[in-house]
Amino acid sequence: MKGLRARYGASPLHFLLVLCSFCLAGYAGVRLLKGDTLGILVWFVGAALLHDLVFLPLYTATDRVAQRLFRRRRRRRTANPSGPVVAGGINYVRVPAFVALLLLLVWYPLILRRVPGFSLYTGLPSGQFLDHWLLLTAALFAASAVCLLVALWRTHRARPCSEDPPPPPEAP
Repeated sequence: MKGLRARYGASPLHFLLVLCSFCLAGYAGVRLLKGDTLGILVWFVGAALLHDLVFLPLYTATDRVAQRLFRRRRRRRTANPSGPVVAGGINYVRVPAFVALLLLLVWYPLILRRVPGFSLYTGLPSGQFLDHWLLLTAALFAASAVCLLVALWRTHRARPCSEDPPPPPEAP
């Protein structure tokens, strides 16, 4: 067991779980490729290329611009502009934006009303998906704002209360 841990770098349980996940992925791949094998392979290659060549540079550039904007604002507000800048605040925008865009990506045919006859099959009106997605997005950003306020409040409370600064030492 110690030899496995030394070679693998984690516990044997972790190794077993990774093996099981590979087996499950392999089984799903075999089942998936039984149908339209060429079409599925083209879809996977196209999705990988679209992600790597278009989406990754796009959201990396957007994230860098947002980080620079937050960094400039923080430097303007602080007394010591050359001091370290904490970039953790950007995560309170990143996380709800990521979840909202992921939901839009998964449900865009329904949100943008691209599925004709959806109401006939399910009995649900198709016009409410956009409203629900917008409400969910607003709720995600509101929850993130509450988390940011709590984090700021806890940081503010954790600072020691400094009274008046001590008087300068008297010259001899």
